[in-house]
Amino acid sequence: MQQRLQSLDVFRGMTVFFMIIVNSSGNWGTTYAPLLHAKWHGFTPTDLVFPSFLFAVGASLAIVMERWKAEKTSSEVHRKILVRTAIIFLLGFLMYWFPFTDWKEGGLVFRPIGETRIMGVLQRIALAYGLSALLLYHFSLRKVLYITLGILVAYWGILWGFGDLTMSGNAAHLLDMVLLGENHLYKGEGVPFDPEGLLSTLPCIGNVVAGYATVFWLRQKPKDMQLRFRLALIAGALAATGFLWHYGFPINKKLWTSSYVLLTSGISVWMLLSLHELLDARKEDNSRLHFFTPMGKNPLFIYLLSEFGVILLLWIPSEAHGNLYNAIYQTIFRPTGDYLGAFLFALAWTLICWAVAVWMDKRRWYVRV
Repeated sequence: MQQRLQSLDVFRGMTVFFMIIVNSSGNWGTTYAPLLHAKWHGFTPTDLVFPSFLFAVGASLAIVMERWKAEKTSSEVHRKILVRTAIIFLLGFLMYWFPFTDWKEGGLVFRPIGETRIMGVLQRIALAYGLSALLLYHFSLRKVLYITLGILVAYWGILWGFGDLTMSGNAAHLLDMVLLGENHLYKGEGVPFDPEGLLSTLPCIGNVVAGYATVFWLRQKPKDMQLRFRLALIAGALAATGFLWHYGFPINKKLWTSSYVLLTSGISVWMLLSLHELLDARKEDNSRLHFFTPMGKNPLFIYLLSEFGVILLLWIPSEAHGNLYNAIYQTIFRPTGDYLGAFLFALAWTLICWAVAVWMDKRRWYVRV
């Protein structure tokens, strides 16, 4: 049976590449609209990046799960899942606390842990991975698909039954306020609100399971054209259902609504199927696509490198421009134009991270958690 999918490495690499671009604008006030998240209800190309990462997590899980079931005891599998979940969650928490100090008048002061954000991107990935992996280990894929559907319907009922769909009145936010507290929530929306909160992490299981199911079936019959055609039809049905459900349960990345899960899962299946057709089924020479492979082989490390690097650039003070991040943008990139400069800054930083990934790949240095 085929053990590694070139298409999955490229898919992961593309996801990380564009994730860094959308996270690293030189100036958020002059960023091209497609590189911004929807303000509330709605969908932009940027809103596909995070669910694609979760889809890739599930796709990777499909490659190792069969081996776990055949070679490891239940206690070993549980330990592996829980340890990986804990490590990824902790890395995310430390990333938001890093660099643990702030420049204040008179020098550096310690950042109080009592005001550090608890949830976040990696924390959501950790929890979605952990919950999905436990479900997929203990139940058949068919049962997990039914459970996932139940979660999406239940989440719809909870958000409509308790509160409303505004940023400050939705059930997910109200639960985060009770369990996490205002000081531990994201404040970049103008009010304390965490787009990666606890309750809204549950429907993320849908994106992980979609990735798992796609690769599970592809690996069973990698040469079966009819299977790929059926998967393409399923992808279309998922995307269409998500789009239609929008009129009763709006597509919303920050609430991670069930309609958003279906739409993004359908698109992700299409993308992976297209790459699989080019790279695995036909085995054509698509060297341009392999540009993304090095990032796909070290996705977690490269993502962390990009985030910690940006945090350091924002942390280092600049007398003329406030911080080194802004100084680089203002002096090197802004002269090309406000919007173009903001994009070129993000592209340059992404290519630096890509170069590190290439360097690591040539030395076969792969960071695994």
